[in-house]
Amino acid sequence: MELGLSAKHEAFTQEVRSFLADAMTDDLKEAGAGMTSVYSDHDSTLKWHKKLFAKGWVAPGWPVEHGGTGWDIVERYIWQSECAAAQTPSLSPMGVGMCGPVLIGHGNQEQKDYFLPRILSGEDWWCQGYSEPGSGSDLASLQMTAVEDGDDFVCNGTKIWTTHAQHANWIFCLVRTDNSDIPQRGITFLLIDMNTPGITVDPIVMLTGEHIQNQIFFEDVRVPKKNAVGKVGDGWTVAKYLLQFERGNAYAPKLHGFLNKVRAMAEAEQGRDGTTLASNPEFRAKLDQAEIDITAIEFTEHRILSELSQGGAPGAASSMLKTRGTEMSNRITELGVEALHHYIAPFQPHMTSPGGPVLNAPAVGANDHAIGPDYGTTVLPKYLNDRAGPIYAGSNEIQRNIMAKAVLGL
Repeated sequence: MELGLSAKHEAFTQEVRSFLADAMTDDLKEAGAGMTSVYSDHDSTLKWHKKLFAKGWVAPGWPVEHGGTGWDIVERYIWQSECAAAQTPSLSPMGVGMCGPVLIGHGNQEQKDYFLPRILSGEDWWCQGYSEPGSGSDLASLQMTAVEDGDDFVCNGTKIWTTHAQHANWIFCLVRTDNSDIPQRGITFLLIDMNTPGITVDPIVMLTGEHIQNQIFFEDVRVPKKNAVGKVGDGWTVAKYLLQFERGNAYAPKLHGFLNKVRAMAEAEQGRDGTTLASNPEFRAKLDQAEIDITAIEFTEHRILSELSQGGAPGAASSMLKTRGTEMSNRITELGVEALHHYIAPFQPHMTSPGGPVLNAPAVGANDHAIGPDYGTTVLPKYLNDRAGPIYAGSNEIQRNIMAKAVLGL
């Protein structure tokens, strides 16, 4: 049995590597290498998006007729793996990864014709309006209202933990249009122009000083009814479809890359006796088990990518990937903390490239150089940021409930 790449896929790998070598400028390399979450900063993300759009590679998962690449499953995985190895900045998932697939699957022709080209080009920058102060994992309890008034909805309420809302010019929102039935049947999926009067964006600054998330307030915001995706009152169906794509991201390539970084750290740091952590049998066993577990995730992703290439949706498998992927990422960050040893103590997020500006960074001239090895500056910020992984996009407890119901019939 031949397990190597075909000549076609070998040639594609070389094409990807050549493109990345040319496209990854020094500032993009710095942004990618310094990432501490699933997001890059806005400027780096947009610059990378524009380069991929010019190449025609910004939306590999989209159908060709809407601007996709037409790559097969192997080519898509080669692309993901090579990007992980090159430490490219991430693309914002809100437009290409979430809103785009929803419009392709549930939008009308007018919505597709208008929004999809603008998502591809980066002209429109999207954020997600799902969570509310009292509605997180229990999303069906959301209270932001949209009341019909002529050709418009009038929206009132608030959304929270909205990533990069300070940059977005559009938001896709779940709003309540009916209270007469069970909560899920009164929700509508609505596209809202962020420049509409009545919208206020307030920053949420993390303990690290990073401004990535926000709270948005809507006060008598008028939104055309034509901006509803799917039927009015059937937004729960559209939302579940979107969450399959949010939860079903490919985890394995980046997990492999981060594990390789931890291995390199373990080989570099010597103890007082001159030995490295990599020579410790117990730690090596942890690394090897992590490698096995990531490979299992990788093979599952191959299967799901194959189904997607045939026009399918991730389904309940997206819940499995989200659960295993985020928990595996947590475990690798813990190994990173162990590998960095005493150099884990200095907390220096201003030496990284987080998903937003570090508002309370030390003044220029204070600790201009990292304390400890340069490769260690992202380890603690990544460890802390990764604690949110099992919570966002629906907590992993919710994901296990979905799997129990949809797969096991419990």
